[in-house]
Amino acid sequence: MARMVVIYRTPENVEAFDRHYFDIHVPLAKAIPGLRKYEISDGPIATPVGLSDVHRIATLYFDDLAAIEKAFASPEGQAAGVDRRLFAPDESGVQIHLFDNREL
Repeated sequence: MARMVVIYRTPENVEAFDRHYFDIHVPLAKAIPGLRKYEISDGPIATPVGLSDVHRIATLYFDDLAAIEKAFASPEGQAAGVDRRLFAPDESGVQIHLFDNREL
């Protein structure tokens, strides 16, 4: 299974970010073809040395990396990408990581 991990730094307006994220972005993302599972962080995000500047982490699950590529080439994937730029327009405020994983 492959994953897409999206890390959002704490925005200036947390309420506005969360309202847009949950009311608009999540429904768009959940419509992306091939999405198997969608998880988000809940509560404060910490590091081994204390709180971090990260507000939210989303993990999206797909069958493989090719499925992620196909999903985000779809109209639904494109719409979710455009929407992400509305509530997190500054690339310094978001990190996106794609990877396959295996159990050990």
